Amino acid sequence: MTSHASRTTDGRKRLYDSVVDTIGNTPCIRVNRIAPKHVRLYVKAEFFNPAGSVKDRLAISIIEEAERRGDLKPGQTVVEATSGNTGIGLAMVCAAKGYPLVVTMADSFSIERRRMMRFLGAKVVLTPRAAKGLGMYRKAQELAEANGWFYARQFETPANAKIHENTTARELLADFNGERLDYWVTGYGTGGTITGVGRVLRKERPNTKIILSEPSIAQLLGSGVAQERGADHSPAGSHSAFTPHPIQGWTPDFIPYVLQESVDKHYYDELIPIAGPDAIAWSRRLALEEGIFTGISGGASLAAAVQVAERAPEGSVLCCMLPDTGERYLSTPLFEGVATEMTPEEEALSRSTPGYQMAAAA
Repeated sequence: MTSHASRTTDGRKRLYDSVVDTIGNTPCIRVNRIAPKHVRLYVKAEFFNPAGSVKDRLAISIIEEAERRGDLKPGQTVVEATSGNTGIGLAMVCAAKGYPLVVTMADSFSIERRRMMRFLGAKVVLTPRAAKGLGMYRKAQELAEANGWFYARQFETPANAKIHENTTARELLADFNGERLDYWVTGYGTGGTITGVGRVLRKERPNTKIILSEPSIAQLLGSGVAQERGADHSPAGSHSAFTPHPIQGWTPDFIPYVLQESVDKHYYDELIPIAGPDAIAWSRRLALEEGIFTGISGGASLAAAVQVAERAPEGSVLCCMLPDTGERYLSTPLFEGVATEMTPEEEALSRSTPGYQMAAAA
């Protein structure tokens, strides 16, 4: 409904001691124009976190839980393997708390991610894309062992799912208090979001169906093939069902140990494969028709949510996770075809009035 009153704001009514205190409490926003008309579809916009993604939650949890245990000493270097978002979140947290950070990342991930981490003070060690996610994982392991650094271990640490159990899930319960929540839709990277939220929804909203999604060309869970692991729960090798896919942040080439709990305890009711082009198409539609800016993984989660919404009963309420912002995908296929110079239509607009025209290109 359109309001004719002028917008006002009241402030947050508090002052923050650190940027890390602003993590969490991200909004659930209704999708109005592209959602099927017989349902209500919301997106939980994790790009409202201070470093722009859901992984800010994981980053603060890893560091503060390690501080609490005494595993992370003042000034000790932190090292982690990441496709980007965890590294950016850790770079923010480490900068705020005074820890040096070294990130290992396959060179296939977007250039702007490595620049953002370096801008926040992290060192970024690139690994060859042919070695896949496991290569950057093992490089971080090597560096930690060789230098006595604190290894964050996002794929195995209990701090991962714990933060989503304590924050993300509680926010969903609060935001949908007194409301229906028939479906909650997410993808997976480390598995922390699905496992942490799954623990809570299964107990406190057992009627909510949990929908998990993964890339159609990398259906690790859909294959039914178990992940081989070492004694420390680390992956023993790449999963046989993995092939490279464009949904950055989703589905490494192994099933993370944090995710295994969701598999073993049946936290999800349905698994939906999503093709990369569909993820990109829905991210673009969300921006063009709703003004909501998310990356390829957010587009993939939305694609799954729309599939569910189309067959959901009248009046159903859905919420899907948007893990990050679209700005860290500028050099990826998400922005292919988006012009940097004026298009012919824009040039025609420029010529339609006499002043301030750009010189013709040589």
